[in-house]
Amino acid sequence: MKAIRLVGYTFGGLFAGYAGYYTVLYLTRWEWQRALISAALLIVVEVFLATVLLLTRLTRLEERLEQNDARVEEVRKRLEQTRDPVPNHFNWLRSSDLTDVNGSRTFVFVPVLMVAGAALSGVAMVLQKVAGATARPGAERRLAGRLAALTAPPVAGTASPEDQPPIPPARTGRRAIAVVAAVAGLLMVPLLWSALADATQTRAEQAPDAASTTMVFRVETRGDQSPQAVQLAAQDLWETCRRSTAAENGDATLNRMDAGVYTGVVRPALPSHDVMRLRGCIEDANTNRTSAVVLGEGRAEHRG
Repeated sequence: MKAIRLVGYTFGGLFAGYAGYYTVLYLTRWEWQRALISAALLIVVEVFLATVLLLTRLTRLEERLEQNDARVEEVRKRLEQTRDPVPNHFNWLRSSDLTDVNGSRTFVFVPVLMVAGAALSGVAMVLQKVAGATARPGAERRLAGRLAALTAPPVAGTASPEDQPPIPPARTGRRAIAVVAAVAGLLMVPLLWSALADATQTRAEQAPDAASTTMVFRVETRGDQSPQAVQLAAQDLWETCRRSTAAENGDATLNRMDAGVYTGVVRPALPSHDVMRLRGCIEDANTNRTSAVVLGEGRAEHRG
């Protein structure tokens, strides 16, 4: 069971790291649909790991309760085995003796017993108060030692509770590793945050000294693969993605080169970050039953 749980945690952790890595990667590439799918898978894996952890804790708690109940039942059975049959110690109160009123029985024992019981109760209360005020933890420790005989026998290969120290030794190495990992994580958070912010920024950049940006991509459709359907899908994809850039691209044309291969030209040339956004939008085609792959990109330089 422990091995299966360890394997589940290992594969779940690897899958979560894999999904998280591709979520960030697709965000930096401006491939939003793929990033959403990876993020959804990451959430599913996290919920799965949390559920497994909760079920494991509940199973451990249930096992402890069952062990506790078993030990209580075992102690109760031992007490029943060592208990002697208790006869009626107050034979003088039996009805057969009460009929003998004229005999030598005077029935004085009952009030004497009641008075003695009240007196002993008072003395016991005083002793209890004195003992409660003067008792020390050593008394409880001695009592626990006396009751140790009622506990279950020790299991072979495990240390008894008496042999274990009351306070576990400090694990300085593990604590130091945890502190170093926490500090490294705190230092990495702003760096990763800055890198992701730079990759997904939407501010306008300075246009390069080039006449135009050219992007060649292939479009494929599922179902209707006629030239008219492919042309319509490519035009729809190009019109959607050309608006995803921060720079103005009012002059953007689409030309058909070969079967399913198209060339998009934007004038003036786009900055490098907008080129990345345009490429990510095309490869992350969210048009129904359409996929696209960028074959190449480039710039047409100004001639002096």
